[in-house]
Amino acid sequence: MTDMELDESRNRSLWGDVWAQYKTHRGALAGTAVFVFILLAVFLGPYIYDVDPQYLNIRAKNQGPSWEHLMGTDQLGRDMLAQVLHGGRVSMAVGVIAMLISLFLGTFIGLMAGYFKRLDGPLMRLTDLFLALPLLPLLLVIIMLFRDTLRGLFGPETGIFLLIVFIIGITSWMNTARIVRGDVLAQKEREFVLAAKSIGTPSRRIIGRHIFPNVLSPIMVSATLGVANAIITESALSFLGLGFPSDFPTWGRLLFDGANYMTLTPARVIWPGLAISLTVLSVNFIGDGLRDALDPRIRGR
Repeated sequence: MTDMELDESRNRSLWGDVWAQYKTHRGALAGTAVFVFILLAVFLGPYIYDVDPQYLNIRAKNQGPSWEHLMGTDQLGRDMLAQVLHGGRVSMAVGVIAMLISLFLGTFIGLMAGYFKRLDGPLMRLTDLFLALPLLPLLLVIIMLFRDTLRGLFGPETGIFLLIVFIIGITSWMNTARIVRGDVLAQKEREFVLAAKSIGTPSRRIIGRHIFPNVLSPIMVSATLGVANAIITESALSFLGLGFPSDFPTWGRLLFDGANYMTLTPARVIWPGLAISLTVLSVNFIGDGLRDALDPRIRGR
């Protein structure tokens, strides 16, 4: 081995190896580029294209794409591009916050069930119970029961936002919990964990310093896929008319409002549908790339 190769081997780090493997996944790079573009568009686009998404112009209703309205208008003459950009902010916020809730619950339950044998049975039976529930009917029932109460407490927009984020988060943690539990069961039999136990290291420190860092890879993959799942669930609820109000646009709500005008102005459902599809597809590609990059067996090839 030459001196240069020795220097390179010393300077290699975990995240350097992960990035080197991630760069070889063309789909992941394409997905990253598309996802970053969508993020920039929905968060910076409204400052550049500063058209009020709620501005009514009945004379310009149901128009197709034009130079004045790049994505056309709806039945009230509101600009579709402005609504898609503002709706993307809400959809992305729902996806990220619901993902964080489900990731926290799934990681905590997976760690506890995998490390503490006495908790394994009860927590996994709870996970199986949630997996057996029909999620979409459950979501519909919860929304119907608590929608009016939260609207009265926090307002129509904030109340529905909190409700949808919460119910998506607490109904999508199960797969993360099962994956984390499986990795914890394998990690707690490793030599460094057994050595830490033999010198009397507390369980919370073993979990925090030895086990949790070694199960980060499936958690990160679950995070990317959780964003896509949350966006799809919110879009489905909004498409069924049980999501946000019509004056608070999301991509799913735009699809719901435009469904009755598909034959007149098909662009009304094409643009929000395309935004949802590209976002979910790009996030899935990012998840595939992270899964391969974080797998030490693939990185070692």
